Amino acid sequence: MKLSQLSETLIGSEIVKLGGEIREKIRQGERIYNFTVGDFDPSIFPIPKELEDAIVEAYRKHFTNYPAAEGNLDLREALHSFIKDEEGLDYGTNEILVASGGRPLIYAVFRAVCDKGDKIIYAVPSWNNNHYTHFVGGEHIVIEAKAENNFMPTADEIRPFVQQATLISLCSPQNPTGTTFGREELKAICDLVIEENNRRGSGEKKLYVMYDQMYWHLTYGNIQHYNPVALLPAMREYTIFIDAISKVFAATGVRVGWGMGPATIISKMKAILTHIGAWAPMAEQKAVAHYLQNRGGIKKYLSHFKGEIEERLRRIYEGFMHLKAKGYAIDAIAPEAAIYLTIKIDLVGKTTPGGKKLETQSDVTAYILNTAGLAVVPFYAFGTARNSPWYRLSVGTCKKDEIEEMTGKLREALKQVC
Repeated sequence: MKLSQLSETLIGSEIVKLGGEIREKIRQGERIYNFTVGDFDPSIFPIPKELEDAIVEAYRKHFTNYPAAEGNLDLREALHSFIKDEEGLDYGTNEILVASGGRPLIYAVFRAVCDKGDKIIYAVPSWNNNHYTHFVGGEHIVIEAKAENNFMPTADEIRPFVQQATLISLCSPQNPTGTTFGREELKAICDLVIEENNRRGSGEKKLYVMYDQMYWHLTYGNIQHYNPVALLPAMREYTIFIDAISKVFAATGVRVGWGMGPATIISKMKAILTHIGAWAPMAEQKAVAHYLQNRGGIKKYLSHFKGEIEERLRRIYEGFMHLKAKGYAIDAIAPEAAIYLTIKIDLVGKTTPGGKKLETQSDVTAYILNTAGLAVVPFYAFGTARNSPWYRLSVGTCKKDEIEEMTGKLREALKQVC
């Protein structure tokens, strides 16, 4: 059966593949420490009780019809107020588009801005940029971000490619790394964009930035979140933000996200999504509009929620640093934000107790899973070279009493290779 070129060439998700293997092991009774999913276990991290109650109440009031295509006005008004107060960004209701989480909005940005053959700049490791670029038939301009830069792209790495490019896809805090842009580096990237757009003629398509800041509330220690428009107001004309309740309120399944940007682009994104119908449900929109007004409740929730996530990230990081100090071939980057820890397991070339040589990073991934029960996502699932020894570890389903047990089993697995 012959189908479309898109469907025939779309790459399957490595994370979904790995997840299937893990579920089968769990089904067979194996003890697995599953740190793969960028999601939350609701029994550990429930959504705010006030938000839950507001959703239930909205259904009881029969808010079950179609919402407005651009998002209900009361929600866009609540978002305008919340974002202005919390982030200092002033976007009017005609510059905000609501959808069922971030994914439809990202797709709409790519569709609204990019034509087939347009150059799209993105760094790896990163989440799904390769797939969205493929969707629109764009030319992949891929930057291999480096460990010494915490796997965040730099202005110097982007500079050679900005001419004739249409879109730069940026994310901070970054999925999969849990790292962030510093102020100066992000400003340097913004300066590049402004300089390039000033160079282009009035009839040329401009260079836009999609700025995914889904995790921006979840920063730890002295880490601060920065965004292009606050750093350089001229970037307002060229920046489209992606945001949602998905991560900040552990509400991945509630499906309320929003984009912010120039009204002209937002209206085109709305038109695209109108034909797809990727609207956030009416009741959930009503509930979020109500909950965003509860600033005290949000502050209280985030204080507890962030503390619990940070504790897990730091304890696992410290465990890895202890093993590294003992001479084992592992490493980690200190946690900065989000629910992710970047870890390194560098065992290629070593031999297992059964005499099997770990010849590839896939062999290492399988060995760690089968021997230590540790399930993490290799960076090659996020677009890097398949020999990268780096991984994403997600703590959204992590029980604190598992951490010491997991690091102990990892230590035993590391001891056994030579």
